Amino acid sequence: MIEEENLSSEHWNLLLDDFMAHMSVERGASLHTLDGYSRDIMNFLALMTSRGIERPEEVKPVHILDWLSRLRKDGISPSSATRKLSALRSFFRFLVKEYGLESSPTSLINNPRSGRTLPVVLSVKQIESILEQPDTSKPRGLRDRTLLEITYACGLRASEAVTLTLDSIDMELGYLRIRGKGNRERVVPAGAVAMDWIQTYLQKGHGKLCGKKLSHYLFPARGGRHMSRQRFWQILRQYAVAAGIEKGVYPHALRHSFATHLLEGGADLRTVQVLLGHSNITTTQIYTHLDIGRLRAVHKQFHPRA
Repeated sequence: MIEEENLSSEHWNLLLDDFMAHMSVERGASLHTLDGYSRDIMNFLALMTSRGIERPEEVKPVHILDWLSRLRKDGISPSSATRKLSALRSFFRFLVKEYGLESSPTSLINNPRSGRTLPVVLSVKQIESILEQPDTSKPRGLRDRTLLEITYACGLRASEAVTLTLDSIDMELGYLRIRGKGNRERVVPAGAVAMDWIQTYLQKGHGKLCGKKLSHYLFPARGGRHMSRQRFWQILRQYAVAAGIEKGVYPHALRHSFATHLLEGGADLRTVQVLLGHSNITTTQIYTHLDIGRLRAVHKQFHPRA
């Protein structure tokens, strides 16, 4: 495993700082994206520094192939390696545009191959079982139930759910304003059930969890900050186990289930794309593969030659 601490080249550090400023100010990247890009690029630059390569023009495609090979040996999945390569592509594109680098060494590199894996999707019954687990007679249980209800009702990413603020909720009209990837905002209807839980939580739980340190976050943590994504994962996993669900359940599974259940209920793909906040509909199309079992059953029931 390449350690970022080995990154000692001052020149690389300056270039990376400029790139991260560009991503933050001009591209409006979220803190989550900035953190991921920084770690992924530093991982590559650490390898370059260890090889005595301290300038962009010295980086060749073979160096990137070597890095990808090391990631594979470290057990990094093809999808994760593709994400890391994407960060590196952005970095070198920036250097070509802003620093006059002749060409990007990533331009001839293909993404690591992988079979398309389908996301974990829970049944409606499993979702309901998880939602019933929190002890809503206590403030934390009320918080957890509201968090789970909102995430599933609105198809939120974990980062979107834990960073919800009080002023992002329109109690009268029943919708949330979500700040998603790329700092893009979308409006999502929450539904009557989720809105009822929000109202109950705000009346009976939120203030008690904040204590003396008031917070404008819907799901506060210590010091007025918001709950972490890692904590959300722990909460959901705890309730999934209590509900008797053996397979790994994580916050994004609620988002996947939201999209799949909408399509199963007859929603069109374009609507689901807007609700999920996908900039490209091809990202949303993965959910059409999840419903093949239902399509097969319908075909068997109604087609005369089935």
